Amino acid sequence: MTKNLIVILGPTASGKTHLAAMLANDLQGEIISADSRQVYKKMDIGTGKDLNQYIVNGRLVPYHLIDITEPENEFNLFEFQNRFYKIFSELTEKKIMPVLVGGTGLYLESVLTGYDMPVAPVDEEFRKNISRKSKDELQEMLLSLKPNMHNSTDLEDTGRLIRAIEIERARNIKDRGNPTKPNIDAVVFGIRWERSTLRQRITERLKERLENGMAEEVINLHTAGLSWTKLESFGLEYRFISQYLQKIITFEEMTKKLNTAIHQYAKRQETWFRRMEKKGILIHWLQSNEYSLLKESVMKFL
Repeated sequence: MTKNLIVILGPTASGKTHLAAMLANDLQGEIISADSRQVYKKMDIGTGKDLNQYIVNGRLVPYHLIDITEPENEFNLFEFQNRFYKIFSELTEKKIMPVLVGGTGLYLESVLTGYDMPVAPVDEEFRKNISRKSKDELQEMLLSLKPNMHNSTDLEDTGRLIRAIEIERARNIKDRGNPTKPNIDAVVFGIRWERSTLRQRITERLKERLENGMAEEVINLHTAGLSWTKLESFGLEYRFISQYLQKIITFEEMTKKLNTAIHQYAKRQETWFRRMEKKGILIHWLQSNEYSLLKESVMKFL
């Protein structure tokens, strides 16, 4: 084989998971998820795990980086990259083809371009020293370490702020002994839809998920101990449904605002993919979710 990683990316509701599962099944490969929220347990409907799609012709296609941590824990880019490298290396040693699938552009880019991520273990002493600082003070501290922030969500949640500060402090330490990056030779495919078609798919999927208990999922997470603030920090479905459950907005307002927010998110994903192309990542775009077209295209590289 001339490639050792297949990547399938696309905006939300593009159908990439189904295609990736079928491809991994045909190649006897395994899925690695590149989704920043599917790592959390008990967050199934809102994150769109659709685990039934990993069953192809009665066989469960093995998958990784899904349901690996509790929602009260923090999961970040550093954690993703290191776990991906470990799984990728283990699969390639066994001559199993990894199929990386997802829509979190930051995660995808981190392994395709080899982001330099510092080894940054949790520093309990440091955390104790800054525990009394306000969110504004923590934001100022992070921005002093990293003036050009790409991921603004790190500025909204105190836990993420502290973790981001730890990582940036570690980044400034020389000779930190970063793990060796594996040699990745990827072929990248993107699923693209005409804008109006994608909008329709997003709206239909949202309606289906609300009918299948997405609000009940958020209720269960809150009942299990997650605060409304924590739930809202997960964004999109969890933010707007939490506001509805707190009677801040009506069901109709929640549905409308959430639908609009998901459309906007899909646009941001597409913008990130274009940015990846500008950085030199070649994405082979497919204009439909026709599996035979994807498989034919993939086989030209294998």
